[in-house]
Amino acid sequence: MDRNIVYPGSIPLDTDILYPNRNAMIGIAALTAATLGNNTMVDGLACTPTSPASLTVVVGPGSITQLSALDATAYGSLAADVADQIVKTGINLQATNFTFSAPASSGQSINYLIEAAFSETDTNAVVLPYVNAANPSQPYSGPNNAGTAQNTQRVQRVQLQAKPGAAAAAGMQTTPAVDSGWVGLYVVTVNYGQTAITAANIATLPGAPFLAYKLPSLRPGFSSMQVFTQSDNFIVPNGVSTVKVTVVGGGGSGGYHSTMPSGGGGAGGRAKGIITGLMPGQVIPVTVGAGGAALTSAQNGNSGSASSFGSYMSANGGAGGMGGTAANFSNAGGVGGNASGGQVNMTGSYGSDSITAGCRGGDGGGPGNGRGASGPMVGMSAGGYGGGGGGGGMTTSGSAVGSPGGAGGAGLVIVEY
Repeated sequence: MDRNIVYPGSIPLDTDILYPNRNAMIGIAALTAATLGNNTMVDGLACTPTSPASLTVVVGPGSITQLSALDATAYGSLAADVADQIVKTGINLQATNFTFSAPASSGQSINYLIEAAFSETDTNAVVLPYVNAANPSQPYSGPNNAGTAQNTQRVQRVQLQAKPGAAAAAGMQTTPAVDSGWVGLYVVTVNYGQTAITAANIATLPGAPFLAYKLPSLRPGFSSMQVFTQSDNFIVPNGVSTVKVTVVGGGGSGGYHSTMPSGGGGAGGRAKGIITGLMPGQVIPVTVGAGGAALTSAQNGNSGSASSFGSYMSANGGAGGMGGTAANFSNAGGVGGNASGGQVNMTGSYGSDSITAGCRGGDGGGPGNGRGASGPMVGMSAGGYGGGGGGGGMTTSGSAVGSPGGAGGAGLVIVEY
């Protein structure tokens, strides 16, 4: 930021004060642009009914940042500069009231638009004391002793105005267009016969450039994690517009064959990716798929259920391992579930086929899979999310009897932000 240099004994100049003021404004403008950008932004300026309620609304204190000329008019003895553009901030410390009228005809309504713009004006005119350069002991009142009042402040404010639309049948009224150089903030609807405006009559104009969050709401990178092991909703936190999501489908259970070892269940699919463009407060349903349940009778294993993150990303469950009866010879492992919506979509691994000669069930698809059983043992259930259950074994001597397979692992959804 530029700084003035002055020297001992030099005659003070008005520019020794004007330039520091301007330079400080430029420095703050650069910082504002670095954090908020060059687009118009609004902070505060909440619109609320009066208490007790009336046909008046109150727009509270707040600020607006807007790209403007460095100085549209001369600033004291500094020349105007309209070529250089900086981000300026107008600040209102006091509330502004607007009083509206109800339509005169029965059944009609009217929409009022409240809009804002950055305003810079010179004010606080005062007759200043001067010195007669030819006779410094003689005081002057105003320039050349003319007694002329001069502005002593250049103030930056939020200019607010209410713009009425045309009255029309209730529900058919339209909101007036935003004026050039202004930004729309609120729409206030007043109905025929109405005597008081409530919060239900005040709506934020879609696209109004209010700050969505403040610095304390910001998070560095993906520093927080929410893990879903059962279905629920993810509510986008303040300051978050991008999330990294991992979705895992449920694993299939191992099969159960009446006279042979059975196949292992397939693993659930896996999707991973980054989702952008979310809005704070947005509610996204999260579905966590169940793992395939263990069998109680000889048949193919149960498939796992799909997991999903809203409509953005999903992962299907793995298929159950093969089983059945003596008349139905099948020992294949289950197919893994597929996935979609992520930047990386991985199909779950197949469950292993059973080994009849070894009396051993097939292993479930992994990771987190259950091991297939050897001999007359039940297959192991999956120990991790989305893993397939192990297939049941069979007797090693005597009558050929198979055993049930293990359950598949439940799905999972991880959201990082």
